[in-house]
Amino acid sequence: MKIGPASDASGVSQRMIRHYETIGLIPSAPRRDSGYRDYADADVHRLRFIANARDLGFPIEEIRTLLELWTDAARSSGDVKRLATMRADELGRKAAALEAMRRALLDLATRCHGDDRPDCPIIDNLIGGAPVR
Repeated sequence: MKIGPASDASGVSQRMIRHYETIGLIPSAPRRDSGYRDYADADVHRLRFIANARDLGFPIEEIRTLLELWTDAARSSGDVKRLATMRADELGRKAAALEAMRRALLDLATRCHGDDRPDCPIIDNLIGGAPVR
């Protein structure tokens, strides 16, 4: 199939399919006589795998490792679990950092009067705490 139907079937944009080919996440598709890329069902399955891994927050290099594990019939599920656990831990750290930022913004917004006066603790915080006069 051409890149458009492969994109539709996998849920991966044509631009990302080309990018994944360029960085070697998927093999370059053979070309038809017309010059169009020719994707097989296996390519679509690989693209779905990549899309699902991206949706779970895996970065490209870890997806590369997951793809290697996927194609290795002698793989250890422990290796896959270790990657998933490490990614979940990292996502937890990021979620905690985002929640801290959210709380800080809400605190600043609570302290801001939100009226016509120029005094604003949000701006004061962004400039380092000292209001500019």
